[in-house]
Amino acid sequence: KSNRVTMAAETSPTNHNNTLPANLDDPANVRRWLQTYHPKQLALLDNFEISLRLGRFGSDVDGSGGDGSKATSSASSPHQTYQYGRERRLITTRTVELLRAIIGPTRWKTAAQLLTLLRGLGNELHAAGGYREPAIGNMVRRIMYAVRDEADRVSVVDNHTAAEDTNNNAADMEKIDELTEQVSSKLRMAPPPGLTKELSLASMLWAHPQQVPMKHTRQQSGDFNDRIRSDSFGSDSGNLNNNNNNNIAPSDVVPIYPPHFYNKRDDLRQSVMEAIQEMMSELEDLHKNINDQAIQHIHAGEIILTYALSKTVELFLKAAAAKKRKFQVIVCEGAPHFGGHAMAKSLAEAGIDTTVIHDAATFAIMARVNKVLLPAHAVLANGGLIAPSGSNMVALAAKQNSVPVVTVAGMFKLCPMYPHEGQDTLNDLISPSSVVDYSLMGDPVLSEVEFVNPVHDYIPPQLIDLYVTNIGGFQPSYIYRLLAEYYHSDDWEAFE
Repeated sequence: KSNRVTMAAETSPTNHNNTLPANLDDPANVRRWLQTYHPKQLALLDNFEISLRLGRFGSDVDGSGGDGSKATSSASSPHQTYQYGRERRLITTRTVELLRAIIGPTRWKTAAQLLTLLRGLGNELHAAGGYREPAIGNMVRRIMYAVRDEADRVSVVDNHTAAEDTNNNAADMEKIDELTEQVSSKLRMAPPPGLTKELSLASMLWAHPQQVPMKHTRQQSGDFNDRIRSDSFGSDSGNLNNNNNNNIAPSDVVPIYPPHFYNKRDDLRQSVMEAIQEMMSELEDLHKNINDQAIQHIHAGEIILTYALSKTVELFLKAAAAKKRKFQVIVCEGAPHFGGHAMAKSLAEAGIDTTVIHDAATFAIMARVNKVLLPAHAVLANGGLIAPSGSNMVALAAKQNSVPVVTVAGMFKLCPMYPHEGQDTLNDLISPSSVVDYSLMGDPVLSEVEFVNPVHDYIPPQLIDLYVTNIGGFQPSYIYRLLAEYYHSDDWEAFE
């Protein structure tokens, strides 16, 4: 009995350490930190993750268009049991609202702590199913970029102030230059061998007083200019080496963020909240900004081919029709989910001449098509496209017939990821029940067949001609520039 008491006394400090409140210095501690200091925000995060796992944000059964607002004209179909393309814009908006609700009242003080909090939240959402909806991670990365940009902006202002203080000493440097000229004129020193009397850029550069204290690193023999240049470089490199040796810190204390990220900022919270509000406004005006470009890409008398169901493409076509443009739309049914049926019904109700075709007839009819409009699940860093399964077939047929392929997507789908896995990039395999009935699996022949039912296709950038986004149209080769404007390179793989 005494041994048990002793063992309990020995193990009690360990248990106490495990229950200590977590600091906001590691993304893995974010959940424990929220549980200790902000249980209400943790409850919001848990409810969001449950809704994300169960798909309660919307589904094709409810008539969501996959990437837009709820499609009120979607036809009820027995094939619409799979929740492909849940309300992406709705999920993205809810994600930004969640981040705003967590960032606003929580007690972080520095940019480094806020970035750690965002990285931990991104890991939580990614593990809860955010890998199926890359727009969730994109929004977290954009807020992280806003935090970094604000912290760096203040650092630049501070450096500029320090530079102004340094410029106040310019008068002293001018006096040194004047004194040097007076001494040289009195001594009337002859130029060394190999050095001309004429002024040149090299002579002016190396004759500056800052180069006077030299450490000779070469023998006296040789060219004078080479000796001066090597001496100057040698002195600079020596100083750099000394500074580096004095400033190197152990690996266990090296911060993962720049030093100024650890400075306390009172105005950082307001700046970040303003950036989040700008993202909310961008999502609200998403379809309006895209639809304003419709008349630039859809012309009278054209035959447009599209694939499956997409709210963004649907509203894009309706916006062109509202401008009195007369055109014809051919919709591929998009088996096995048959979202093209609901798409065609909605377009026909809007007065657009619409025809539904089987997916197998795409290549045969492509010669009559003037333009192909494709939806987007994600736009990758190399300019490639993740689209509904079957879109790659449409893009290949268009390439064979020299038909331009245009993708309509919001910038929130821009994903900093490269297709290292080919067709498996951001893809998922679902039940083949929509392809074959389970009752037929008793057949000895079908029982030996492997059914693969992917959700998405990867379309390489050479098959895409243009991306129409809410900020304008871009070619696939320009996507890498947009990534630099929306995400920081250190956050690309923050939660993968």
